[in-house]
Amino acid sequence: VQLVESGGGLVQPGGSLRLSCTASGFTSTTYAMSWYRQAPGKERERVATIISADLRTNYADSVKGRFTISRDNAKNTVYLQMNSLKPEDTAVYYCQAIGSGYVYWGQGTQVTVAS
Repeated sequence: VQLVESGGGLVQPGGSLRLSCTASGFTSTTYAMSWYRQAPGKERERVATIISADLRTNYADSVKGRFTISRDNAKNTVYLQMNSLKPEDTAVYYCQAIGSGYVYWGQGTQVTVAS
């Protein structure tokens, strides 16, 4: 059972990044996949969620209109496309999977927005 994130890095304000989260070992029973983030000194917050059954999505107000969550079932991968990035988006971004009787987390990937 594993969630592996990638795609983080340093980007200038107004720029874009795409994060990826590849799952293995449990994907057939996953109810939802989410991206969370945690900035230094702050609590972890949910950024976006995609429901496996119908691909419904929802977003934190702070990222609506700028971030898009999607998934590729053939690749067992969930993406987070982040556009119009702001310095306040700087954080470690984590992938989460929820299923029947489990919650799994990835190791996190750092996103830094700075000029």
